[in-house]
Amino acid sequence: MNEQVLSLAESLKDRARATLGQRNLVLVGLMGVGKSSIGRPLAQELGIPFVDTDVEIERVSRMTITELFAAYGELEFRALEARVLKRLLEGGPRVVSTGGGAFINATTRQHIKSGSLSVWLKADLGVLWDRVNKHDERPLLKTENPKQTLEDLMNARYPIYGEADLTVLSRNVGKDIIVKEILAAIVEGKTAEGRMP
Repeated sequence: MNEQVLSLAESLKDRARATLGQRNLVLVGLMGVGKSSIGRPLAQELGIPFVDTDVEIERVSRMTITELFAAYGELEFRALEARVLKRLLEGGPRVVSTGGGAFINATTRQHIKSGSLSVWLKADLGVLWDRVNKHDERPLLKTENPKQTLEDLMNARYPIYGEADLTVLSRNVGKDIIVKEILAAIVEGKTAEGRMP
């Protein structure tokens, strides 16, 4: 890589970090879009900590997400998720990966909107299904027709995810490409939905 390209990459990272300031960068979107797998290298690029709300919920509850859903139901899980996320957002800046339903909860969404920059990682059904179909730990997909359930979740949730500050298209490309698109979207203050590598 030549010096000019390297300095452009550095300046994008630096400009994104400066634009973010003391705000948290919160990744929202459906299961399988890559909030955690993109969040880690994104945090590294920005030089700030990364936290996954699902991991934090499991740590404080000493139960897995699946166990929490089974024992308490989705409503109680969402209340716990809102409390944990509110606490996490009080310390920043950091990159925060949320569970798929977090932004759907009006209380949680308000916590995110006040003082954080939100990025919706958006993906089409084919990409999501290819990713989530490989794992069996998704409580909301334990249905007779999980692909239809996933499509129903998309139809119900996409308009709400659309309230995020920025939108970046998650697709089957290298994580570094998505990370760069998020950094560019932060700097430009607009979506990177139409960008292709």
